[in-house]
Amino acid sequence: MTPPKVGPDVPYTFGIIGDLGQTYASNETLYNYMSNPKGQAMLFVGDLSYADDHPNHDQRKWDSYGRFVEPSAAYQPWIWAAGNHEIDYAQSISETQPFKPYKNRYHVPYKASQSTSPLWYSIKRASTYIIVLSSYSTYDKYTPQNSWLQDELKKVNRSETPWLIVLVHAPWYNNNNYHYMEGESMRVTFEPWFVENKVDIVFAGHVHAYERSERISNIHYNITDGMSTPVKDQNAPIYITIGDGGNIEGIANSFTDPQPSYSAFREASFGHALLEIKNRTHAHYTWHRNKEDEAVIADSIWLKNRYYLPEEETA
Repeated sequence: MTPPKVGPDVPYTFGIIGDLGQTYASNETLYNYMSNPKGQAMLFVGDLSYADDHPNHDQRKWDSYGRFVEPSAAYQPWIWAAGNHEIDYAQSISETQPFKPYKNRYHVPYKASQSTSPLWYSIKRASTYIIVLSSYSTYDKYTPQNSWLQDELKKVNRSETPWLIVLVHAPWYNNNNYHYMEGESMRVTFEPWFVENKVDIVFAGHVHAYERSERISNIHYNITDGMSTPVKDQNAPIYITIGDGGNIEGIANSFTDPQPSYSAFREASFGHALLEIKNRTHAHYTWHRNKEDEAVIADSIWLKNRYYLPEEETA
């Protein structure tokens, strides 16, 4: 497939899936996505084959997973982020190199963005600048990933690629009891940069459910002044957790109660999403719940670009 030209008003549609695995539910998710002709590229937020959930990290599961996604991945690009199941090393069988199967099987264009690792990189697609980060690599000050991201954000030209999207695996804002607060240290490290650079959306997986936040930030945390909870911030991203691809471990159906005001929508169901970039100012996002032999739109929102429409609230 020939990549689209890069430009501020080039329309483009992304699919979004995370934590897919290779189960009956996984098959429903992929089938439903492929049944919609709009998707032109896949943003995949980690946890591919789940080979490490099988005895001796059965590498045949990587083979079968490749065949499983081939009907889509052979005809459109899949932009990969690595999850915890890609760490995939079993010390019990003397395997100590993390991410080995993933890095050898799934190649990404990391050198083109001057990254030193395939676990973090960037790619431009139509009117969108996509940054992929690794939740399971070091990211503190002076680490390679931290230094790379700091430099990479300076390269983003919003007059060329107005939409700025980030993929991670562990969510920064998660109101499910599963994996609660696991992404907190990464959030504290990078969130000020995301607000400063007006990132539009952060997609994550890991939690096997779906949740979408309002535009929020928690960068002024000061418990002595009572500033200890996220607040609405029109310069901040929307955070979407979409680890509901199907996986072998089941659905994460234990949300915290009550639902926080900054959590706009959440549901413990399998599914996929579409992000339709219309032009430099507007995009339409939909989450499609698996239901029997079809996908049902259960959540949708019009997005207004943070760079071109910074003061307008998301509809």
